Amino acid sequence: MESVKTRSATSQRARSVAFVGLAIAIMAVSAWVVVPLGPIPFTLQMFAITFAIVVLKPKDAMVAIAGYLLLGAVGVPVFSGMRGGIGVLAGPTGGFLWGYLIGVPVASLFLCLVRDGLGIASSRKAVGRTRAEKTALSKVQRAAGFFRSFGLEIVAGVIFTVIADLCGCVQFMVVGHVDFATAFLAAVAPFVVLDFCKIVAAVICARAVSEAVR
Repeated sequence: MESVKTRSATSQRARSVAFVGLAIAIMAVSAWVVVPLGPIPFTLQMFAITFAIVVLKPKDAMVAIAGYLLLGAVGVPVFSGMRGGIGVLAGPTGGFLWGYLIGVPVASLFLCLVRDGLGIASSRKAVGRTRAEKTALSKVQRAAGFFRSFGLEIVAGVIFTVIADLCGCVQFMVVGHVDFATAFLAAVAPFVVLDFCKIVAAVICARAVSEAVR
């Protein structure tokens, strides 16, 4: 019995390491997709990080974002435009990156605590139910459960994005020597709708991946 538990724990650790590594790779690749929109470029980072928040456990999500930022800080070109180095973190767009370090733990813990408090299954647990368990639920119960879980994951993505945008706006204001309103209009306002679309897409993809790897 002890051997089975040990193998199970080892398997879980290996799975977590693999998921964390994959999340970091997705964050890096998403940052390379750049569309210039004024002083702040459009990238898919918000999509990738929201995806990680929904799919990963809070601890794994925190390790993934910390690992991503550490790689970028030492010069690995994982930031937008295939850049890396401390200069990016200290530059006008660096606040968004620091915001990731704050926003991911807050959003991940919020998602975990509210799921536990309301008894809502995570995407991974929900898709892992047996066929008998799913059949036992009525259509209304299944629909209500889906929309509660889906809505909660959207809220977590919004929380993360608001924190990242606030940090990004503050650093842009300081580095660019502009007031908060100017910084907001330049660094945040053009991306509000796009970021929300990325959040929705990330949650949908996270659910699909959870279904595939259960």
